Amino acid sequence: QVQLAESGGGLVQPGGSLRLSCAASGAYLSSLTMGWYHQAPGKQRELVARHTRGGIQNYADSVQGRFTISRDIAKNTVYLQMNSLKPEDSGVYYCKAEHLAAGTIHDYWGQGTQVTVSS
Repeated sequence: QVQLAESGGGLVQPGGSLRLSCAASGAYLSSLTMGWYHQAPGKQRELVARHTRGGIQNYADSVQGRFTISRDIAKNTVYLQMNSLKPEDSGVYYCKAEHLAAGTIHDYWGQGTQVTVSS
């Protein structure tokens, strides 16, 4: 069982920055593929950034060049650095872990953290 705890959300002005954190427990980060998802009000949850177990990062087109996903193996924590924030980046950000166990991938979600981009 993997537990995830997100933090770092808040209110920021357009053009500002935030860094989200997702602390994992129950499994080593090096064995997990981690993702950050964004859910705007009334919309589906969408993948923003993904960091595979092997160290490959992928980004949604809408955040390419503005957001960076990284991980700290020693702290078992994954981060999402968000720069040049726009009002449309507002919403709840969720951390997801994909854990391969016994030949099956299990998905685990955090509780989410609210980001509001507004002047």
